Amino acid sequence: MEIWLNQSSADEFILVGIFSHSLTDLVLFSVVMIIFTVALCGNILLIFLIYIDPQLHTPMYFFLSQLSLMDLMLLCTNVPKMAFNFLSGMKSISFVGCGIQIGLFVCLVGSEGLLLGLMAYDRYVAISHPLHYPILMNQKVCLWIVVSSWAFGILDGLIQMVVVMNFPYCDLREVNHFFCEMLSLLKLACVDTSIFETVIFVCCVFMLLFPFSIIVASYGRILGTVLRMHSAQAQKKALTTCSSHLTAVCFFYGAAMFIYLRPRYYRVPSQDKVVSIFYTVLTPMLNPLIYSLRNREVLGALRKGLNHCRISNKH
Repeated sequence: MEIWLNQSSADEFILVGIFSHSLTDLVLFSVVMIIFTVALCGNILLIFLIYIDPQLHTPMYFFLSQLSLMDLMLLCTNVPKMAFNFLSGMKSISFVGCGIQIGLFVCLVGSEGLLLGLMAYDRYVAISHPLHYPILMNQKVCLWIVVSSWAFGILDGLIQMVVVMNFPYCDLREVNHFFCEMLSLLKLACVDTSIFETVIFVCCVFMLLFPFSIIVASYGRILGTVLRMHSAQAQKKALTTCSSHLTAVCFFYGAAMFIYLRPRYYRVPSQDKVVSIFYTVLTPMLNPLIYSLRNREVLGALRKGLNHCRISNKH
């Protein structure tokens, strides 16, 4: 690793970006930055509310705080550099900086995907086995779920970063993306990377379909439990409990599957960049909104916080 850093620190890549300086793209860039700001504030606020309110010290909100932390880090991995390059007119990124972007991006996307999958198991236990929920979802189990999600993502990110950044790259170093996206970078390699790309495709299938299968299995069981309920009110409550998580899953997995589960010859750089904006900026903004607007506990914690601020200001 030290040799890699010493040999490559002087090299740079050029990020083509997604926006030009036309009036339309200036408006779109402004919209993206507004979404970025809302996402940043929303996730920080959600983490803060979960931390300070004892009523939110439950497994579901513990997982949600970790999801918000992953979204925060994902936002800060690519968007600030994209904004700096656009505003300054400088499009370069160092070799080491490119490697760090790849490692963090793969790590966070992998960790978030697995955590969303394991959160479905939490919803299954809460609805299908409510009396045993405190035992089945005890502190040890919750920590295991979170640690395994982070560990899986970190390992995957490190492996892919080291392999990708050890390929030799040709003189033309224009990455047709707004960040160092791995598949866009591999197109610039001076050697045949088809075997590695096939391995990456298989890994992506596993990384997406394994947690997705957990989600399908969990919600299949949940649906069976809901159909056996005799009370319409109980059915509605159970479905409302799951709706926030299902909405977040649809946004995240829809975009990720579109990017990484398509054959290589169907990939269009302009489409990939737009979809990447979707799940690196828009989805992190939607997650706190989805969970806060659909959960009375979060809204209650927010009201208590605002009331406390009003009382403090009066005194």
